[in-house]
Amino acid sequence: MTRYDLALIGFGGVNRALAELIAERADTLEAELGFTLRVVAITDLRAGSLVRTDGPGIDLAPLLAVEPGELDFSMLAGGSPDPRNEWVIREVPADIVAEATFTNPTDGEPALSHVRWAVEAGKHVCTTNKGPVALHGGALKELARRHGVCFEFEGTVMSGTPVLRTARRMFGGLAVNGFEGVMNGTSNYVLGRVESGLSFADAVAEAQALGYAEADPTADIEGYDVQLKVMILAGEVLGADLGRADVPCTGLSALTTDDVRRAAAEGLRWKLVGSASRRSDGTVEARVAPVALPTEHALAGVSGPVNAVAFHTDLLGTVTIAGPGAGRVETAYALLSDVIGIHERTTTPASVETLLEAGRA
Repeated sequence: MTRYDLALIGFGGVNRALAELIAERADTLEAELGFTLRVVAITDLRAGSLVRTDGPGIDLAPLLAVEPGELDFSMLAGGSPDPRNEWVIREVPADIVAEATFTNPTDGEPALSHVRWAVEAGKHVCTTNKGPVALHGGALKELARRHGVCFEFEGTVMSGTPVLRTARRMFGGLAVNGFEGVMNGTSNYVLGRVESGLSFADAVAEAQALGYAEADPTADIEGYDVQLKVMILAGEVLGADLGRADVPCTGLSALTTDDVRRAAAEGLRWKLVGSASRRSDGTVEARVAPVALPTEHALAGVSGPVNAVAFHTDLLGTVTIAGPGAGRVETAYALLSDVIGIHERTTTPASVETLLEAGRA
């Protein structure tokens, strides 16, 4: 039976939820997927670091029984008050590094270094962090290819909804000419509540109270989160290497409550849409902006925290993928699906040979 040893970098909502999935579904994973998972290291900015590479690895149940803010790894055997991220990533004998730290839209750090350290150490990486993928995805994929490891990031665009994996696997033989999507649940929820009668300020406050919006909702409300997702998706399905300057971004502050309600009265619905399309000369045009969509549009009915992306193809026309676009469990499932993808790639003979060739290049 194949076993993968995991190092969890960051132990906030997402990796904590991944630990819950591992603890709760170990038997299912073994029976249905043919592998087991053992967590051998956890690092966290507040809790420190914990390493146990012997026996069953880290016992997750006691950690999950403690409130997140009360964890202190230094009190446990193998623990330290220092996160020791670089040492853990480079030196602890893990097979897969699951990176789930905060997103930095400016330069991708510290997640960028976390990914690089893992790849350079010959370890597979899965991450939900948009920063390094959007800003340095091409270079990181090439680095992973050279080292013969997998670099997976399904959770960076639509949380647990497998939009990237679906596009890679199911659109073979099709020409994808562009896409447009509602890719931020917070902004979508706020627009829906404003349409129902709330002010923007009250709608944002309600979203925060429900856990849909961060204490500082700027990245969601002003479209910066969607901007990074457009960059990632354009790279995957259109082969475009876009920087933030290539994706003009207009957020919800460009709208008034009257704009939203007037559109509703006219049979239109405002959505914060991220889009990219291929021009006739082969270059890619992209943007993020509020758009008033007719009710029959594929994205008009997307409500609340649900996300959706409509892909425009040559043979099938428009193909729309919809599903949860946020949530700690949903995003943790994306990491688990990445682990499953790594297992499939490294246990398929052709994939193994591809990885070995990449490592020899």
